[in-house]
Amino acid sequence: MTTQADINREIDQLRGSGGPQPRLDYPPYRSSVLRHPTRDRQLVDPEGVELWAPCFGAADVDDAEADLTIQRAGEPLGERMVVTGRITDGDGRPVRDQLVEIWQANASGRYWHQRDQHPAPLDPNFVGAGRCLTGADGVYSFQTIKPGAYPWRNHVNAWRPAHIHFSLFGTDFTQRLVTQMYFPGDPLFDLDPIYQSITDPKAREMLVASYDHELTTPEYRLGYRWDIVLSGTHRTPLEEQ
Repeated sequence: MTTQADINREIDQLRGSGGPQPRLDYPPYRSSVLRHPTRDRQLVDPEGVELWAPCFGAADVDDAEADLTIQRAGEPLGERMVVTGRITDGDGRPVRDQLVEIWQANASGRYWHQRDQHPAPLDPNFVGAGRCLTGADGVYSFQTIKPGAYPWRNHVNAWRPAHIHFSLFGTDFTQRLVTQMYFPGDPLFDLDPIYQSITDPKAREMLVASYDHELTTPEYRLGYRWDIVLSGTHRTPLEEQ
């Protein structure tokens, strides 16, 4: 039986102190040592990369890809929501034509992936992946279903807070930013070593979306707003790989 002392001890182990980006080696996140680069960074010539890097434009990304609720014939189960925000550089300038990709678990906390075999139901009408391009004002927008929490085997009784994964490419394919967006007031924050690996509390807050009642559509969907900064001192914390 788990006692309050066990819970308090687990919270103490997950907390730390440090900077605005995740630690490369964060012992409570047991796989961190396996997921980050172990070799020195290599300088890349951006002009050379452009000769073989993939290219995309407005013709390659359909507007419908930003609506994760219409990817199958039926309606997905769960709490319908819209998440939108503005992507800027370190000087506050909007980043236009930015490719934004998201992936997430369904409302029951299960991914549409063969490796996810935990006993939660799959939703045949929800794949959980989408993408869009930002407009001239740097704004992105997705309609989706609020994801559920799910268990993982990092430690005893480990559960991930509800979150959505984001991938952005900055101004070229050598600047990819991968991060996670969380929801306000989640009781699992204190127990999640991935969230806690960003040990600056103010930096962690940058990963949490805010509820926006003006974005909420009566009797249809809730609205959340989450802005992303790609560079500078207020850069959105990344997800260590």
